[in-house]
Formats: sequence, C-alpha cells, structure tokens
Amino acid sequence: MKRVLSGIQPTGDLHIGNYLGAIHNWVGYQDTHDCLFCIVDLHAITVLYDPETLGENVEFVAAAYIGAGIDPKKAAIFVQSHPRTHSELHWLLACHTPMGWLNRMTQFKEKAGKKKDQASLGLYAYPVLMAADILIYQADEVPVGEDQKQHLELARDIAQSMNQRYGETLFKLPEPMIQGPAPRVMSLRDGTAKMSKSDPSAYSRILLRDSADEIAQKIRKAKTDPHPLPETVADLEGRPEAKNLLTLYGAMTNQKLEEAMKIFAGQNFSALKEALTEACVQKLGPISSEINKLLQDDRAYLRTVLKDGGEKARTISEKNLEKTYHQLGFKV
Repeated sequence: MKRVLSGIQPTGDLHIGNYLGAIHNWVGYQDTHDCLFCIVDLHAITVLYDPETLGENVEFVAAAYIGAGIDPKKAAIFVQSHPRTHSELHWLLACHTPMGWLNRMTQFKEKAGKKKDQASLGLYAYPVLMAADILIYQADEVPVGEDQKQHLELARDIAQSMNQRYGETLFKLPEPMIQGPAPRVMSLRDGTAKMSKSDPSAYSRILLRDSADEIAQKIRKAKTDPHPLPETVADLEGRPEAKNLLTLYGAMTNQKLEEAMKIFAGQNFSALKEALTEACVQKLGPISSEINKLLQDDRAYLRTVLKDGGEKARTISEKNLEKTYHQLGFKV
C-alpha cells in the first residue's frame, strides 16, 4: 500500500480553500493508502506568530481534520514537532542542498517581499524542512497545491542527489498529487488572488466554522461583474470572479465546471450566489458542528488522537532516520 503524507499549518481558522484543495481529497485516500496527516507547527513559526495561541490552533486543526472526515483509526493525525526526527533530518538535508536551489524558490520571494534581508533563515529554508517532512516517512505520494509543487520538486531533487551519492535506496522520490474539485480556490473579493487566511478582509474567505448567516453575508458581498453568467468555459476568459464562484459551486455540489455553467448560463449572479450559499451551508454545517463539539466537549480525545498518531509517526521516522545516519557515515 502506497504511503501518502500531507499537512496544514496551524495558523488560525481554516477556510474552504483548505477544505476543497486539501482535506476533502485526503478523506478519499484513507481506504487506498497508508495515510499520515500532519499539523505542521514548525512551519508556522517561520513568520511572526503568537506562542499563546499555537497550541490552541494545533488542536483546532486536529478537530477540523476529524470533522471533515479523517478517521484516526484509518489515518495517523500528528503534530510535526512531536517526532524530533523532522528537525534532525532537516539539518542533514540542508547540508546537501545548494543555495542556488533555494534561491529559485518563488514562495520565499513572495512572502519576504521587499524585506527579504529581514526574513528569517527558517522562512528561507522552509522548503528543506518540507523535504524532511516527506522523506523521513519515505512517502510515495504527496497531495500538494500548485503553490507547493515547486517545493515538492526540490524534495525530489534533494532525494535524487543524495541517492546518487549515498545509495539509490536512501530515499524514495515522492510523486505530487494535484487534484480535487477546486485545487486553487480564489478570494471572494478578488478572483485573481488565492483565498488566504492572511488577507486583511474577512469577506475574502469562508471559514469552516462560519455560521449560515456569515456564509450568506460573505457570498452576498462577493465581487462580481455586470454581465450575465456565460455559457462556455471559453467565455470565462477575463472574468475571474465568475469563474471562481462557478468553480466553487461545482466543487460544493460535486459537479464539473461545465455542468455548473449549464445551470446558470444567461442568469444574473444573484441566482448563483443563492444556490452557492445553500450548497456551502449544507456541506459545511456538519463539519462546523463536529469541530465545535470536539473543541468544547472532547479535547481529551483530540490529545489522545495526536498522541497515538505521533507514536506511529515516531516509529516510522526513527527507523528511517537511523538508516540515513548510517548511510551518511555516522556511528549510530
């Protein structure tokens, strides 16, 4: 059975982009793969963060995984920092990663912006830690968004380089899994920008814990254009907001974009927004209820899930780390 690994940062409430682009797909892997789903708290501290809320956010993400359908009996849910092996392998990989490879990483340039000289080493080396997350478990496949694909390619480059030097069996070369109903969900306020937790406007995203009223208000205020909805995908060219809302509706109702367009062709945005609101409330309502139930009444269960998942992750990763040390010449 092939092994899948992926994770999400605990940096606040998750939104439908996290759900549709990641967690929704993970649920389907549980019966076909050996699944490891991580809460990547080490990645979360590469930028300014609040240490008072980090632990709280970790438990929220665990609750979101379970609420969205991840079964702890089928998949390991664990915290990245709990197996110390991630950090140890990170150093070993960093000593074999050319600076030129990291200089090509576009996400660092985007996140650091004009203040790259003030950015942390952690943010710069983020892709090497991500490589360690993957390679320490000998993951076969990694579900990633388009914005993380370059990082996975770096992980493959590092693995291949080290295999050539220390032995072809050192690391597996992980394959990307880019799929899902809406792999790239865009902002409700700007159809050309990815939906993000860091966007200053709360109306740019629908959170998994939003109430029915909040969902309705955000969709009602979503940016549109003055034209009727088009009939074909080709007609969406230059209409990012129309494409985003139609894609969201299709994803929430398990339909292809073309099928969603047939329903609303020639209509005004109001009809689409009403239907999208209903679909989101129906899909997210049970998830939100389960998240709130776990956080309010069953935090002890969440901690048990994370402890059990961490033990599985530690068992797998310690064995692989020992092998890596050995092949790199360390006495272990």
